[in-house]
Amino acid sequence: MNGNTKSPLATLPSVDRLLNSDAAAALIAEFGRAETTDALRDALSDIRKAYTTDKTEPPEEADILALAGEKLQALGAPSLRPVFNLTGTVLHTNLGRAALPEEAIAAVAEAARGASNLEYRLAEGRRGDRDEHIEDQLCRITGAEAATIVNNNAAAVMLVLNTFALGKEVPTSRGELIEIGGSFRMPDIMSQSGCTLVEVGTTNRTHLKDFSKAIGPNTGMIMKVHTSNYVVEGFTADVPEADLARLCHDNGMPFAIDLGSGTLTDLEQFGLPHEPTPMEAMRQGADVVTFSGDKLLGGPQAGIIVGTQDYISRIKQNPMKRALRCDKMTIAALSAVLRLYADPDRLTDRVPTLQALARPVDDIRAAAARIGPALAEHLGDMAEITDADCESQIGSGALPTRRIPSAGIAIAPIAKGGTPLNALADAFRALPVPVIGRIQDDTFILDLRCLEDEDGFVSQLSEFDFPR
Repeated sequence: MNGNTKSPLATLPSVDRLLNSDAAAALIAEFGRAETTDALRDALSDIRKAYTTDKTEPPEEADILALAGEKLQALGAPSLRPVFNLTGTVLHTNLGRAALPEEAIAAVAEAARGASNLEYRLAEGRRGDRDEHIEDQLCRITGAEAATIVNNNAAAVMLVLNTFALGKEVPTSRGELIEIGGSFRMPDIMSQSGCTLVEVGTTNRTHLKDFSKAIGPNTGMIMKVHTSNYVVEGFTADVPEADLARLCHDNGMPFAIDLGSGTLTDLEQFGLPHEPTPMEAMRQGADVVTFSGDKLLGGPQAGIIVGTQDYISRIKQNPMKRALRCDKMTIAALSAVLRLYADPDRLTDRVPTLQALARPVDDIRAAAARIGPALAEHLGDMAEITDADCESQIGSGALPTRRIPSAGIAIAPIAKGGTPLNALADAFRALPVPVIGRIQDDTFILDLRCLEDEDGFVSQLSEFDFPR
């Protein structure tokens, strides 16, 4: 090889030259000079690396500018994007859990638009408390004397434990030492809250005498945890809430119940098993009850704490409360959702979570019949498209063993020249509004229980890039 032969990289244009082009001027007008400059430098760096690794010939100047444009478009696109949840899991933690009602969305937009009376009492012209916007609503619905909220239910549990049992012991049944998604483990939460877990009973059977024996001079409270994401069956026994409440009150300590995915309505009306409510917990004598806002309630992420006036006041005075407080958007959304509960007869029409749970399976089958032909048209002869009966689940730890009859579409690659299922799933996620389904029994399943925008789903199929 001639030693004087120049590397193809030497012909690459400089950043300054590229910036002086008409194409760059358009990018600068849209994204700014600094961002465009960085994108061009990144594009040139990628080209040099590609040549060094694979001896890939450097592209033309127009292609370099196009590559920079792609980088700028990707940089400007939001990372948090809407998706179609067709997994069959209604409250999918990875997909944002509960969809907000339109009333809540409007309330968030209004609160975010400018100043508000978040901590200001208009009638008195002085500082107020942000809990005031939701406390009366929560008390009316649950029957509690007082209420407060923090940013999620894990925080609510931690705050309760830290308030009443810092440096003290908390007896809890072994069968209730739950672990939920994201490595939330009750023993760890207790430890981080500054209290000591005292395990009582066994995994499957715990009696009142077990709690009585565990109470000592350093006991701060008793906590009962609703095992919302698993079921212990067979030879079992647990202690009624009313008995635990009586034991706590006889010993001058609070009784707390963590409901986790607590619901404010009776799920049996949707054909689902009973799920304990905060109202029931209060009637059984609980002093403090914690539950989530973004699960069965159908609202924003929040940890809701209801209970007696004295105990809730002590929680509000805990310095940790400020560190865990909710912002104005969360409060606006939650207040709007709670207002809907004033009209329980229309909840399934106005709260998307409850609407999805109550959706008749015949309606879902009808949607599958309409969508199936459109999928077959765009997927060609590479896959077999069939209507399918399937089963949905609530998700987020609620009623884990219960499945809800549903319907959807099964996509099975044709044996000869068929497309691997993972590649098929990738292609659906690559759509403008990504579609998230599930792989089951050698098919790609689209459960349509949570599909609201049917037209939007079908219209984007024209951009489906079927892997071949």
